[in-house]
Amino acid sequence: MNKPAVVILVTIMVLLTAALANAEIKVDIKIDESLFVTYEFSNLDSSVYEQARLGFTAEKIPEAIADSYFETRNQTIRWGLSPSPLEFDDTTRMIRSSFYLSGPSIVSFVLNKTTMRPVYEIKTDWRKFKLNLTSSYSVDFVQRLAEPVSRWQKPTATNFNYENKETDAPDILFNIALTESASAVKAQGDTIFYEGQPRLEDQLLGSPFLILGSLAVVLIIILLYRKAR
Repeated sequence: MNKPAVVILVTIMVLLTAALANAEIKVDIKIDESLFVTYEFSNLDSSVYEQARLGFTAEKIPEAIADSYFETRNQTIRWGLSPSPLEFDDTTRMIRSSFYLSGPSIVSFVLNKTTMRPVYEIKTDWRKFKLNLTSSYSVDFVQRLAEPVSRWQKPTATNFNYENKETDAPDILFNIALTESASAVKAQGDTIFYEGQPRLEDQLLGSPFLILGSLAVVLIIILLYRKAR
């Protein structure tokens, strides 16, 4: 390789490193019966931002997550776009992508028959995937988010936070927020467990009034039937 080519290559690598180092990635997950997910890339290098402005789509991240999860675990994740799925801010060179994730492979529950509360099981290992934001900008969330959720910071009873800061790489700030009514919250590896509020149908099924009401209806039907005869 001749000297001018080497100089150009080194310059490109330095510029790309600077683009990665100055950027910041924030991920917010709001969990209820589904996951509302927001990825925000800010302070991007101008050339990377312009490339993304032209080629990045709202489906890019949820598709990458679903494809990766199927390839690595042979399980399906359902996803859907939010009402405002993709936003750009030219001033801060920011891209915000938001969408929903759901499906029994990542969100499931069983009923605690003592408390009549649903006990949710939320899997978060789907966050480990590789994303090509543009042809020249990619992020390896497999490596950057390898720390299990059970070892993340827990500033409140219903929040999990994680920061990953490396030299020559974008800072990653990841936050998981459960519904405020969640109780008995715990994490094992990359799975979060918590109790939700009792659901109306479960309360009715477990209520003695339902049984008494059913018996009353049966008795009325019997009496009306006898009168009709």
